[in-house]
Amino acid sequence: MGHYITRRLLQAVPMLFLVSVILFTLVNIAPGGPMAGLTRSRPKPGRIEMLKHQFGLDKPLPMQYVIWLIGNDWMKVDADGDGVAESRGERRGILRGDFGFSYRTRRPVLDEIMGRLPNTIYLMSITLIVVILIAIPIGVISAVKQYSVFDIIVTTLSFMGQAIPEFWLGMILLIVFYAWLDNPFTGKPLLPPGGMQTLDAGFSIGDRIKHLILPVTMGAVGWVAWYSRFLRSSMLDVIHQHYITTARAKGLAERAVLYRHALRNAAIPLVTMFALDFPYVVAGSVFVERIFSWPGMGRFFYQSAEKRDYPVLMAILIIVAAITFAANLMADIVYAFLDPRVRYD
Repeated sequence: MGHYITRRLLQAVPMLFLVSVILFTLVNIAPGGPMAGLTRSRPKPGRIEMLKHQFGLDKPLPMQYVIWLIGNDWMKVDADGDGVAESRGERRGILRGDFGFSYRTRRPVLDEIMGRLPNTIYLMSITLIVVILIAIPIGVISAVKQYSVFDIIVTTLSFMGQAIPEFWLGMILLIVFYAWLDNPFTGKPLLPPGGMQTLDAGFSIGDRIKHLILPVTMGAVGWVAWYSRFLRSSMLDVIHQHYITTARAKGLAERAVLYRHALRNAAIPLVTMFALDFPYVVAGSVFVERIFSWPGMGRFFYQSAEKRDYPVLMAILIIVAAITFAANLMADIVYAFLDPRVRYD
């Protein structure tokens, strides 16, 4: 296993390098450029050129990539053209943990990300826990009671959950639980419209839960529909295998047969899907955080794309790419735990 993990990590280096080249090129050749927002405000003559020089945007694209990757402290920086090298504007590059400065806030990109990352992990982790707790029992019961009334209802709801656009569901939830329904005791809206907590209010578990209900519901519906349907199909392939019949013949309880033997093998394809979805824990759901004003990575990414804040966009994209690779590596390790037949040595 150790040799396999080492080999995969070594393979990740050229892969991430290629991904960074593609992403950097696509982001920087997009129409408009990072200075597009300033042109609408009619800046003073020469200000655009000065800002391009300050951010290094006046250099060729390959040179911009090299500076973004390994920094510019290896080259002389003459910011005012007087022939004297200055330290202003120097950076060390992402290989040494320097993601640069945000064009919009002028703050270090890493500081901006770390200020929002815990909020996204908080929201998306709870969403994934809710998804797992709901989808797994539904998928197992639907497979065991194939073509029953329960299975037909779940199948219908699953198709509906997959078909409903996430952003539309979020707006419907806002209309129903904030605009239409009121708390009969206070006369205020039943659920808050967004945010992590009530402004100017102290910490309260009940208040936090109320602010989680709508965004978690919006984010979980599609995943529950997809995971439960996928697990049902996987369970149907497993429960008719001979080793399941043997487990029943040995007198094991039906619950132990389903969850200890059948589910363990049926969950292997589900692990692959979960590994592909895991980057959402870091990147956040753009629609969820945008609609419910959640101060996380998804909303931050949307704002950065809207303002053409390229350093922030690149940092988020590279982090998500690295986490996607790590999640797939973890999925391979979990395969070996779920199925003893899987060996990587």
